Amino acid sequence: MPEPDDTTPDPASERERREAEKAAARARIEQQHTWVDLQVRQAMARGDFDNLPGAGKPLKGLGEHYDPDWWVKQLVERERITVLPPALQLRKDDAELDDRIDELASERDVREFVQDFNERVIRARYTPVDGPPLITMPRDLESTVAEWRERRDARRRTTAAAAAPPPAPRRRWWRRRHGR
Repeated sequence: MPEPDDTTPDPASERERREAEKAAARARIEQQHTWVDLQVRQAMARGDFDNLPGAGKPLKGLGEHYDPDWWVKQLVERERITVLPPALQLRKDDAELDDRIDELASERDVREFVQDFNERVIRARYTPVDGPPLITMPRDLESTVAEWRERRDARRRTTAAAAAPPPAPRRRWWRRRHGR
C-alpha cells in the first residue's frame, strides 16, 4: 500500500477549504449592501445629489405603455442622433461640408476631413443602395482647400479690421499753442 506523501491534498481538508471560500463569498455578498449604503450616505453628506436635473419633478413617461426600446429612443433624443439612409446622409454632409471645414484650424485637418468625406462617397457608390439614389459626388480636394484658405483669410482680415483701434484725432497746431 503506497504511503501518502505531503504533495497530495487531503480530500477532507480540500473540502473544508472550499466550504470556507464559499462562506467568505457569502459574507462578502451579505456585507456588500452595507458598503453600498455607506457610499450613498457619504455622497448625500457631501451634497453630490443636490441640484440634480429634474429634482422635484415627476419622472418623464411614467404611467405610459411599456416600450422595450425606450432607452434607444431616449438616447437618440438626448444625443440628437439622426439615422438617415446613406444617400441622404451624404447629401446632408455635403451641404454642411464648407461650414464644418471652416471650423478647422489647419490645412492638414481640412485635407483629412475632405478625404474622409470623399472615401465615404466612393464607398457608398460601390455598395448596394437602400433608399434614394446617391447623387453626391466626391469633392475636389485642392479646390476645396483653396476655397477654405480664401474664406479663412477673409475672416482674418475682417477680425483684424474690427480689432484695429480707430486713428486718434489730429490736434490742430493752433489748439496746441493756445491750450484749447
